[in-house]
Amino acid sequence: MFTILAPTLHADTQESKPTVRHHQVQETSSETSPEVEQAETAIQRGDYATAEPLLQKTVSAKPDDYLAWFDLGYVYKATNRDDKAIEAYRKSIAAKPDVFESNLNLGILLAKQGDYTEAAKFLKQATQLRPTAHVEEGLARAWQSLGIVLENSDPLQALHAFTEAAKLEPANPEPHLSAGQLLEKQNQLDAAAKEYERAARLDAKNPEPLVALSVVYTKQQKYAEAEAVLRKLLAEDPQNQTVRTQLARILAAQGQNDAAAKELEKGEQGVPSDPHAALELGTLYAKAGKYTEAEQMFRSAAQKSPQDAEVHYALGSALMQEKKYPEAQQELLMAVKLKPDLGEAYGNLAVVASENKNYQLTLQALDARAKLLPESPATYFLRATSFDNLKATPQAIDYYKRFLEADAGKQPDLEWQARHRLMALDPRNAEKYRARN
Repeated sequence: MFTILAPTLHADTQESKPTVRHHQVQETSSETSPEVEQAETAIQRGDYATAEPLLQKTVSAKPDDYLAWFDLGYVYKATNRDDKAIEAYRKSIAAKPDVFESNLNLGILLAKQGDYTEAAKFLKQATQLRPTAHVEEGLARAWQSLGIVLENSDPLQALHAFTEAAKLEPANPEPHLSAGQLLEKQNQLDAAAKEYERAARLDAKNPEPLVALSVVYTKQQKYAEAEAVLRKLLAEDPQNQTVRTQLARILAAQGQNDAAAKELEKGEQGVPSDPHAALELGTLYAKAGKYTEAEQMFRSAAQKSPQDAEVHYALGSALMQEKKYPEAQQELLMAVKLKPDLGEAYGNLAVVASENKNYQLTLQALDARAKLLPESPATYFLRATSFDNLKATPQAIDYYKRFLEADAGKQPDLEWQARHRLMALDPRNAEKYRARN
C-alpha cells in the first residue's frame, strides 16, 4: 500500500515503476525501440547500470520518446539523482502530457525537494488522469500526495484531496490520519477527533491515531477520555514508551504530577537516546518535584545536545532546586550565552548567583531580565538584598521600598524582612517603616 509522508520530512515515496510493454500506455503507431524494451527488462532486475545507457541512446536518437524519458527518470531516481530524474520526467511530460505515472512521479519528487507549488500542479494533473494499473490505488496516491503539498497553502483543498483519497481506498487509514492532523492544526478539534477515530478503526494495531486522538482530547480538556484511550493502548503494549509518556502528560495537565512521574518510572528503562525525549521526561519529573531524576534526564540531554539553550536552562533550574548552586550557575550562564533572549533563565541565574554570594552577577542578570520581562516583587527584593550586601545603601533602600509597594501584603515574611532592613538602613525614618508594619 502506498504511503506518502509529509514532504517537509523529505521522506522517500513510492513511484510508479516501469514494466515490460510500457504499462500498455503507448498510443503512438510506432513500435517501442528494442533498447527501451531491453532497458525495462533490466530495470525489473534492478540492473540500472545496464538500463541507463540504453535509454540515453534512445532519447539521443529520439528526443520525443516519452516512455524512454519516463524510464530514464525512474533510473535516475532509483540511483539517488533526483535533479536529473526531475529533468527526465519533465521531458517525458513535455512529449506526452497525459500520462498519469509521469505526472505523479514528478509531483512526488518536486514535493520532496520542497517545491510545493510546482508539485501541486503535476499532482493535480495526475488526479485527472487514469493510471494504467491499480486505478483506485494510483489515484488515491495522487490525491493523498496532493493533500500533503497543499496543507499549508490551501488547507481547504488539501482536506478535499484527503477526502477523495479516502473514497478511493476506504480501508486505508492514512487519508483519515492526514485529515485529522490538518483539522487539528486549524483547531477544528471535534472534526479532527472523528478522523482519528476512523483511522483507529481501520488500523487497530497502529497506536498513532489513538495517541493523536488523546492529544485532541487533552486540548479539549477531555482528560478522562484521553486517559481511557491511552490506558487501553498500554494494556495492549505496556512497553510503548510513546503512549506512556503521553499518559504522563495528561496526568501532569491535571496536576497529578506524582502519578505522571510514576507512569514514567514504570516504563522507562534508563535514559532515552533522543535528547528531546530526555528533556520532556525530565520536565515531567521536575513538575512532580523529582529533581534528582530530572537532573539525570537533563544531563543526558545536555551531553547529546550541548548547544541547546533550553536543555542547559532546564538542567540549571533542576540543580537550583537541589540547592547545587555553583553547578546551577554554570548551566544557566551557558543557557543565556547560547540564547541571550531567554528571559526566564536570567531570573533563575539571579537567584543562584545570589545564593553563591555573587551579587554583581545577580544584578547583571536582573538587568538583562528586565530588558525582556517585566519586573516583579521577587526581582525588586533580590535587587534590594544584593545592593544591601554590596553596602550600596541608597539603592537598597529604594528597592526595599519598591518591593513593599509591589508586593502589597502577599509575602508577609519577606515584607517583615524588608521593613526591618529599612529601619536598620534608614533609622531616621524607622518609625514610618514601623507604622507600615
